[in-house]
Amino acid sequence: MSDPKSQPNKDLPESSSPGAQAARSLDELLAEAQTKLDEQRDAWLRALADAENARKRAQADIAQARKYAAERIVEELLPVMDSLEAALGAAGASPDALRAGVELTQRQLRQAFERAGVAEVNPGAGQRFDPHRHQAMSAVEADQEPNTVLAVMQKGYTLHDRVVRPALVTVAKAVENGPGNPICDSNLESN
Repeated sequence: MSDPKSQPNKDLPESSSPGAQAARSLDELLAEAQTKLDEQRDAWLRALADAENARKRAQADIAQARKYAAERIVEELLPVMDSLEAALGAAGASPDALRAGVELTQRQLRQAFERAGVAEVNPGAGQRFDPHRHQAMSAVEADQEPNTVLAVMQKGYTLHDRVVRPALVTVAKAVENGPGNPICDSNLESN
């Protein structure tokens, strides 16, 4: 008869031995980890695809906004165009009727500008020169305080708070001390 210790226990299944249980549990753990890894990878790929789709949608929305940004102002300006075409079509109209039509058209244009947030920059004489809203076209000696507006050559315009076109102005500069060479040393002390 053989030694009972040397023979395997036939009553216990092979899988219930400690080595087999450890190997099986490691295989199960590895399979669970692989499943979780696959699920997370799928979720990551879906999130990546969603982010890419959102980016593409945002780019398309921006392109549409740029393309049709002027739609509102165009709608506002269409009646102005209609009025100008009507004025040009009125060949036999009197000068007073044409003037009244042009004034009406100008009012329509101003209303369209106001609704769009466009405002005039039209400084009055004596107003302080503002380099952010005015462009000095010339400086003229005058009895007024230096750097004040003397005359407006062309109105400026702003869109909300941004200057679209500065007002073109003439500004006052200080009156010099009379004739003489301004580079001469004797005039340096008097200036």
